[in-house]
Amino acid sequence: MITPGEEPHDKTPAGSADGPQAVGVEDELELFLRLSSEVSVPITARFAYCTNDPYAVDVVFDLGMHEPVRWIFARELLAAGMDGPTGEGDVLVWPVRERAVCCLSLASREGHALVEMPSGILARWLKRTHRLVPPGREAQFVDVDALSRYLLHGAGPDG
Repeated sequence: MITPGEEPHDKTPAGSADGPQAVGVEDELELFLRLSSEVSVPITARFAYCTNDPYAVDVVFDLGMHEPVRWIFARELLAAGMDGPTGEGDVLVWPVRERAVCCLSLASREGHALVEMPSGILARWLKRTHRLVPPGREAQFVDVDALSRYLLHGAGPDG
């Protein structure tokens, strides 16, 4: 778990023998689930970013209940939400500077959650992802051949 002052870990997943190896950043971050205006509870979530899906952040919330809850959304949305309100629909992000947190609102048919993340921890985590794939250069990391195979034949990255 990442706490203030710690750096996230780089992760190098196994790649295929004939393709470039994917590199990523993955860590458990301590967040707060807002239950009411006065009450929040600490939770952990696994934040993952991988160069083979350079536009997306994969977040898994394990609340110790039934199944973990997984959300995938744009890395750019988190980064922009550090500076001001952004997003529409199911995922909204905005800073609360006086409390040094960034809020993440997630809505689905099953319910709604408001999560607060310490801004410093999120900023450091995003910085690591930006070192791997600088903002604006994501298209250079997309494997168009693999994407075409998947769309046409349903074949995954290994064939």
